[in-house]
Formats: sequence, structure tokens, C-alpha cells
Amino acid sequence: MATKVLPPKQLQNLRFFITRSLNTSSSSSSKAAAASPLNLAEKPEPPIQEPPTIIQEHAKPSILDFNDHQKLFSNLPTTKLLHASSILHLVSIGPLVDFGMWVMNSRIMETDNIVRDVVLKTVSSVVAKVTAMCPLSLLERVSDLLRWQQRDPSFNLPWKQNSFPIFSDSSPLYHTLKKPEPLTPQEENDLQLGQERLWKLCEKCVQVNIPLTVDAEHISVQPAIDYLTYLTAIKYNKNDNPIVYGTIQAYLKDAKERLLLATKAADKMGVPMGIKLVRGAYMSSERKTASSLGYESPIHNSIQETHACYNDCVSFMLEKIANSSNAVILATHNVESGRLAATKAIDLGIEKRNQKLEFAQLYGMSDALSFGLSNAGFLVSKYTPYGSIEMVIPYLLRRAEENRGLLSASSIDRELTRKELKRRLKAAIF
Repeated sequence: MATKVLPPKQLQNLRFFITRSLNTSSSSSSKAAAASPLNLAEKPEPPIQEPPTIIQEHAKPSILDFNDHQKLFSNLPTTKLLHASSILHLVSIGPLVDFGMWVMNSRIMETDNIVRDVVLKTVSSVVAKVTAMCPLSLLERVSDLLRWQQRDPSFNLPWKQNSFPIFSDSSPLYHTLKKPEPLTPQEENDLQLGQERLWKLCEKCVQVNIPLTVDAEHISVQPAIDYLTYLTAIKYNKNDNPIVYGTIQAYLKDAKERLLLATKAADKMGVPMGIKLVRGAYMSSERKTASSLGYESPIHNSIQETHACYNDCVSFMLEKIANSSNAVILATHNVESGRLAATKAIDLGIEKRNQKLEFAQLYGMSDALSFGLSNAGFLVSKYTPYGSIEMVIPYLLRRAEENRGLLSASSIDRELTRKELKRRLKAAIF
């Protein structure tokens, strides 16, 4: 895969994407974030992580250096450093996140008033989701049909095309407990329209040679999302250049098995596979849904198991990169996972500037990790979601709520930014 930073004129003409790369002398990758003409609402990795845990295997200390805060933040203006420090402090305050969720769920946001106006003026980012390409109800219907076919392989789906495996033997199927009705002609037409929207978006990516990441969502609709994503990958991932990236959520118990099955099928078909690895974004809701239906949670039983699964998937994909045309985006805010991945990549002889290996974090989060990886020579992207405020604020607050453990434990960023701000203040005074 080859990615590049687009010149402003080209970005203006495209209008489909907004990108944010980590602008240092050693990092020049770019990331497609959303598609406004289609009113997409993709969540750029919003990778949701739990509090980082020390994993027994330790990385080489020379790869990522977090000790020199001056070097880490050398390319970050003081105004942005102050902004990042303030945000990190605010989102670590649990009651503040709770209050924000209360406001967004209250009737205050239903009418024009001063509170609503303030929220329009404070945040200008959005998270895109593939559910904006197709009606949510249709994705649920398609997922039901795909799950039933997994239960009963003789169940015929006339609209289904050849794709990579969507399920493993351990994948949860409890969302579909009875045989679903076939898609109506209108539903089949809507499904085709959704597929064409994704293809149109992908064609734009091909034209400017930037990757398109299709984000993961709730298990209830993920089978349909994977199906559409894999069809698009088969169509557009060619010539050792993965344009389309599917997303694997490592907090799911079947994550690694599905990853192995999909990449094996892609290898057999000669399709270069692009994968974005995240931990997951819907832990609370997935556990609640499974419990309400009387089933075991699809989420790993402990955060340590999630960390282990994520790191195993990372190791597997890095080995694939070293020996094939596959590519991976490692979306993580976990410092230990970043260290382990960097160490593994170097041990495998993967060049640091290899375009098929990229790290990613949300803009304004885990800056120490981002700059540490970039300073070590790896490609790093910072995701910048954008769109309508009505969609942005609820999404961001949900991410804060899901990530409250990580955010409150993210002391390394707060400590390093404070140290660097203190150093700059002293330098300015004396």
C-alpha cells in the first residue's frame, strides 16, 4: 500500500475526505476520515481501549523514548500543547463525562437555546459510521440472514456474492433465533445502493491512492458490514495495494479466529488484505445485550485477555506484512501495545517507513505514544472526525464514557505535557 499527503488543491477538489497526519519530519501518512457527500458517519478508529496493563513481554527500551518530553513535543506549538493538556484533564473527570451524557440525553438539546449554541461552538469533529451508507434496519436484516445461513448452509441467499468468511465456529449467533424472512425487492435494491455508495467512495480513494477504512460497529450489524467490506476489498484491492481496510475488534472472543479465516481466504484469492486492529467500542452495550438474551458475553472476560488477543493479532499481521502484500493499521492508545508492535516490526526486519504498517490514534489522545512512534521512524496518523454537531457530540461523549478508564489512567500524557509546558514557561521567563 502506498499512501501520501494530498496537496490542498487536490483535497479541495475531492471534498470526500478530511485527513490529519502527524506532521513531523519523519511522518507523512494520511488517513481518510469520512465522506460528507454521502453523509457518512464513520468512526475513525475510535478504538476503545481499557486501562493499559503491563504485559509480561517487554520491548527494547531504545525503540520508543518517552523520557525526553522536549523531543517528543518538539513539533507541537505551545497553544496546541495547552489545548491537549486541558482536554486530557477534563475527560479524566468522571462526573464531567456523566454530566455531558445527561445533557445530551436531555430535552435541552431538542430546542434552540444557549446551551445548545455553546455545544455548536465548542466541538467541530464527527465520527463517521458505515451505517450511514445503509439503513440500520437493513443492515440488521442482512446480518440476520447471514447468521441464519451460518447456522444452516443450505439456506439460500440469492443476492449474496462470493466473499471472505464472515463468521468463525465460535462467533455469536444469538441475535438471530428464528429463520428470517427473505429480503424484499426494495430491500435488495437498498442493499445494492449501499454497496454502490461504498464503491463510489472507494473509487475516490483509488484515484488519489489513499486507504479507506471501514469501521466496525455493533455485533448486531457487523456481519453485514463485513460482507460489504470484503466485497469491496475483492473489487478494489489489487496489485499488492490494499485500498480497503476491514476492522477487527480484539475485545471479541472470536476476533483472532475470524482474522485468520479472512486473511487465509484473501491469500487464496490473491487479494491483498488490509486490516485495522482496534480493541473495541461497544463493550458495555454488547455485554448488556447478551445478558438480556440469556447468553454469555461475546467480550473477553478480562482486560488482560483483550490485551493478549490484540497483541496476538498484531503479531500475526506483522508477520503477514513481512512475508506478503497485506497491510495493517494498528489503532491503539495503549503504550505497551505500541512498544510490543514496534519491537516486533523491527525484529521481523520490517522497514520503519514501510507504507503497509501504520499506527493510529485519535487527534488529541495519546500524543506521547504518537510522537514517540513517529520519532522512532514509524508512520503515524491522527484521526480527525468531522461532521454535523448533532452527530458529533453524542458520539464523542459515548467514546469518553466507554473510555473513562483509559482516560483517567492516561497519566503519561498528562505528566509529559505538563513537564513540557513547565519547561517552555521557564524558558520564556528566564
